[in-house]
Amino acid sequence: MEKRTFLKLSSVFLTGSLFSPMTSCNQNTKSGSASTESQSQKQYNWARNLEYSTENFQYPEYARDLQGIIKGSRSLRILGTRHSFNRIADSTQEIVSLEKIKPLYMIDKNQKTVTVDGHVKYGELAEYLQAEGYALHNMASLPHISVAGSCATATHGSGVKNSNLSSAVVGLEMINAAGQLVRASRSESPETFAGTVVSLGCLGAITKVTLNIVPTYNIRQDVYQNMPLAELKKHFDEVMSAGYSVSLFTNYAKENINQVWVKRKVEGNIKMKLASEWFGSTIATKNLHPIEEISAENCTEQMGVAGPWHERLPHFKMNFTPSSGEELQSEFFVPYKNGADALAAVFELHEKITPHLLISEVRTIAADDLWMSPCYQQDSVAIHFTWKQDWAAVKQVLPLIEEKLAPFNARPHWAKLFTMSPSRLQAQYKKLNDFKKLAKEYDPEGKFRNEFIDKNLYGV
Repeated sequence: MEKRTFLKLSSVFLTGSLFSPMTSCNQNTKSGSASTESQSQKQYNWARNLEYSTENFQYPEYARDLQGIIKGSRSLRILGTRHSFNRIADSTQEIVSLEKIKPLYMIDKNQKTVTVDGHVKYGELAEYLQAEGYALHNMASLPHISVAGSCATATHGSGVKNSNLSSAVVGLEMINAAGQLVRASRSESPETFAGTVVSLGCLGAITKVTLNIVPTYNIRQDVYQNMPLAELKKHFDEVMSAGYSVSLFTNYAKENINQVWVKRKVEGNIKMKLASEWFGSTIATKNLHPIEEISAENCTEQMGVAGPWHERLPHFKMNFTPSSGEELQSEFFVPYKNGADALAAVFELHEKITPHLLISEVRTIAADDLWMSPCYQQDSVAIHFTWKQDWAAVKQVLPLIEEKLAPFNARPHWAKLFTMSPSRLQAQYKKLNDFKKLAKEYDPEGKFRNEFIDKNLYGV
């Protein structure tokens, strides 16, 4: 395999890991002096909308075991917290979870970074950083997802000036297809590092991630109800930039936005006097769930009560399960400049969408330089759909949405459901060929490829 100067081979055995949870194991095998556990029984993703294509699951306890598993395997994928709704993490041969490798954290105060094992969940990392007086620049709606899995699929939070979670990555350690530990960093390889972060699981098992951090900060969260779509279209920039992070929720049943969640940075617990009406909406008088019929118990605190960043930026609390998982999800990214028009186009399908929808969320994400990110060199608006778990119906609606968004060159979320053709998808990524060359270096025989990757990155 041709080596690039930015790859540094290391004989050090990591105690780090990539994605996270799996159920308990009931079978042990030995690998050298350390144990590696495996499990053979049917396994499902978090939403239980798909059964994995193999019962061969591996659970290494040490990095040296992971290296051995990868070196000896013909085909495998690394699995995270199972929050992917499509088969991006699936394998017909072997699936590996790193949840049993003990997680470690390390802050570099001089560099203002934290290095963490990849399988750690964002909520767990956030609590550690907060205790040390630090924070991340952004958080996703759910704090239950793993660091490496989220970064590998360009998962994001919200904010017109906030880029996705992957943009905080400045260094990676991973095990490549040969079972070798390799390292890559933004400072040592700026010309190619942007291709390694949103890796889609194609480069190797990500064992450690180094992220930029900032001093801790406080956020207050206020919710507005029933903003007319016409008002949103006229004042789109003002609404979406009203806070550090802003989310719109709608079910498309009427031409309005059911809820607008505005998260603002504050100093201490300073109170702000807000108008009761805002662009036709009214401020909520109690905590709300995005689906108003559901109790807000699992949601992060609202009503303008200030709190630490990690307890306000996500919509759901870390110590609560946000839902039973009985749902499907899709998401499409369009250029920010087209955001209002793209959303209006989706509203035209309300009769087709609403009967099958739980809720839809609209967010903004700042541009990044990551080759396979949907926000590559593009400030974006993401239109997210949480569907009822009826794939037969959703499968009929998605092509209609994709056609409505086609004039805006929409890009789907890599880990969610879409029906877009491989040719249309590939046309949205100008660095795709460069990414394929990089994948060839890390994985010459395609050990980390699967049906999803073959179809969407290499298919026609």
